[in-house]
Amino acid sequence: MAEIFIDNKRFEYDQPTKVLQFILDQGLDLPHFCYHPALSIPANCRQCYVEAGLPVFDREKNAYELDANGDRVIRWFPKLQTACSLDATDGMVIKTHVTSELVRRGQKDVLEFILINHPLDCPICDQAGECPLQEQTYKYGPEGSRFEHKKVHKPKRIQLGPRVVLDAERCINCTRCVRFTQEISKTHQLTIVQRGDNNYPMTAPGHVFDDPYSMNTVDICPVGALTASDFRFKARVWEMASTPSIDLTNGKGCSVDLWTRDNLVLRITPRFNPAVNGHWMPDSGRAAFATLNHDRVDKPLVRLDGEAIPTSWNNALLTFTERVTAANRIAVVGSPHASTEDNYVFKRFFEAAGKGAAVFVPHVIPGSGDGFLLSDDQAPNATGARLLGLAETQAAALAAEVTAADLVVVLNDDLVGRGVLRAEDLAGKTITFASNHNATTAAADLVVPVTNGAEHVGTYVNVDGRAQRTIPAKETSRTDRRLNLEMSSGRLDTFGTRFDNWVSDLNRIDCVPAWEFLTEASQELGTGLYYESARDVLAEIAARIDAFAGISYERMDDERGIALLATNETVSA
Repeated sequence: MAEIFIDNKRFEYDQPTKVLQFILDQGLDLPHFCYHPALSIPANCRQCYVEAGLPVFDREKNAYELDANGDRVIRWFPKLQTACSLDATDGMVIKTHVTSELVRRGQKDVLEFILINHPLDCPICDQAGECPLQEQTYKYGPEGSRFEHKKVHKPKRIQLGPRVVLDAERCINCTRCVRFTQEISKTHQLTIVQRGDNNYPMTAPGHVFDDPYSMNTVDICPVGALTASDFRFKARVWEMASTPSIDLTNGKGCSVDLWTRDNLVLRITPRFNPAVNGHWMPDSGRAAFATLNHDRVDKPLVRLDGEAIPTSWNNALLTFTERVTAANRIAVVGSPHASTEDNYVFKRFFEAAGKGAAVFVPHVIPGSGDGFLLSDDQAPNATGARLLGLAETQAAALAAEVTAADLVVVLNDDLVGRGVLRAEDLAGKTITFASNHNATTAAADLVVPVTNGAEHVGTYVNVDGRAQRTIPAKETSRTDRRLNLEMSSGRLDTFGTRFDNWVSDLNRIDCVPAWEFLTEASQELGTGLYYESARDVLAEIAARIDAFAGISYERMDDERGIALLATNETVSA
């Protein structure tokens, strides 16, 4: 196995690698700006300087030359090398800033050049607190500036497109954003314009930056040059809590982080998962923060005299059980948008009550996928519904079933809004579990408010058959992040009180997971279903359904999801 020596420590490697990536893989620190593991390597920031050398090999003796101390003789490269573009070679010796004064001086000089025209925007910059330039200047940069001339001014607050704003003065010309549009999204919408110290990224004249993956450039920008239009000046990063989750707006199920403050999701960013989305996610998934926060069903609603009015949970439970008991024929409609746990208990409840089998209608829009991170399937858990045994049906068949039924129960799916059913099909005989107000809740007689993916633990199986789970990022009126060890806490969550002007109890929705409501209903009806937690539900799923055998939340966390299907395998009704 090949060996490499870094700051007098020996390491081994078995695959070709660049020195910078190898150093980062070992958990070591080496400053850099332009390098990104998923992009090409321009080596234009020069911040990852190292000293590099190779041992002198005597071919005649077939051995390395040794000095008087018995150590290998090293022939050092004449200049500092950029570690991002330097191929690791067997026997190579590397000195970083840890052991080399020359490297430390080189890094300091590079940062001084980068900062010459950089504005002092840190107090108002959205990148502050998570800015590589800010951090590296503090750790490796000069203690002050020797530049006493007028800085170069460039365009500020330029709306490149509907979702991205440019502040060209902050740009350090790392070209990450340009390379992203060339190599990943392949829209080629950005390029570097002007010359010398006037360089900055820009679109072609008359064009806008409407790339469906445009906001990934905000994520990878190492400074505050590119910022998100919908997040600008909303919150500081140290005020928010970050919670790992998944994108529930599409069948691909990208791994994401939900960033919350005062129990509101303020932004959604991609979380690295090599088996699903790599480093990226589509812009459409980021817009879900609005759905997670607003237009929520906050109390049970019952329709009286044609008007939906709030009611108590006891009355909602009583109404639900009475309607289910009295109905002779029920159309039980599960959902590809609901979690595996909710769909399972929903299916089991009506089976135990002897009221019919659950079906679901896929939410597929042909041609809407792009072969990358957007699929034609608009639902996050259609595969999970199939694996659970819910029968897949289509709009016409469901409409006929609904017409013949005297009660329709819908699990968190806007069937009217997506054109599967008409509002008049549901009038006078519908109960729906819903997170948000929609066309289906407007037609329902009873609306039971249920948690969304930011508020519950839930398993979702994407179009590739990979099971992933959500973790609660938001509290409901019935939960407390201080008591839930899975929930993360930000600075304001930890130290804020309800009396502070930045904290509002209005952001806590009165809702429960669907499986929890159905468990209570089962106790009322005496059908024998009882679960104390989502873990109980998943454990039963794993024990009863072969496709989910061995699944657990711990495995999903450790393995970044679990492949339930073999490659290219599909499940049909």
